[in-house]
Amino acid sequence: MTAGTQSPDRSEYRAGPDQFDQWRELVGQTRVCDATSAHVDTFTAQARRTALGPVALLGTSFPSARFRRTERMIRSSDEEFYHLTLLTAGASALRRGRDQKELFGTGDLQLIDSSHPYDGRFFDADGSGGGEPQVAGVGIDLPVSLLSVSPDRLRDLLGRRLSGREGTGALLAEFLLGLERQAAVLGADERYRLGTVALDLAAVWLARELDVETAVTPGARQRVLVESVRSYVRRNLHDPGLTPPAIAAAHYISVSYLNRLFARQSQGDTVAAWIRAQRLRGANRDLADPVQRAVPIHAIGARWGIPRASDFSRAFKAAYGLSPREHRQQSLSESESESES
Repeated sequence: MTAGTQSPDRSEYRAGPDQFDQWRELVGQTRVCDATSAHVDTFTAQARRTALGPVALLGTSFPSARFRRTERMIRSSDEEFYHLTLLTAGASALRRGRDQKELFGTGDLQLIDSSHPYDGRFFDADGSGGGEPQVAGVGIDLPVSLLSVSPDRLRDLLGRRLSGREGTGALLAEFLLGLERQAAVLGADERYRLGTVALDLAAVWLARELDVETAVTPGARQRVLVESVRSYVRRNLHDPGLTPPAIAAAHYISVSYLNRLFARQSQGDTVAAWIRAQRLRGANRDLADPVQRAVPIHAIGARWGIPRASDFSRAFKAAYGLSPREHRQQSLSESESESES
């Protein structure tokens, strides 16, 4: 098994063929369970673990496998965590106790805890099998003591098939996927703050599923609302009509409340400034992309919601110290030099 980036907060592993035992040992570091697979001889897998302050993020892909946690394991070691998993490829069947069995597919959320036994089978959706990764997902470990929803109230949600396609569940799923994509480049302070946001977002989602929103603190609901605003902005950056009044209307709040809330949760940034920064960041990336060298500069600005070329050029230079044309020429020149060396 080869290891990629290693640090106290971030680790990445790749298990090659004939390395199932090492993979099982790695899984045991995050989930104390018995892992087995019918593809031991050809098993290949990946795992990426990131510490986010009070929570831990795990992205993984692997062939069909089975994970069991027994009463004996619980008596030996109970970390008192909730394990929340979003399945992004493949399918799974989970059994808890004698009677509860649930099937999960892509886009489903699954919540289990370390204090009860379970038997989970993960497999590729079409049943073709094989040792190459067929199952993929992203999960997060949430300390029971830090989640603001009572364990007694959560008992009925454990092991159930929950949707990550709508409402707060979709927002949570999108947030987890974004964390997984960006985890390698996040700074220590960013990771910690995003870990607390993940806790708040999970608490609001669970309270919504239980219809007990009063169990969530006002601060947690405000932080989740800000994350919902950010998600809405990212989806609509291309729209020139994306303005604070439009965002406030979409979230059924006043513009003044939106601005106060966003400034409180975003280190003083205004909504308009954050929108502009996200647009310019996307344009910066596209201008530096050799594949897009033939795309007119004004078209890239319009793609990111700034249709007037003069406005785009002025805002870009104010943010980066170069005009869009100068940035493109410099980036492409550096890219060509790197490819020649």
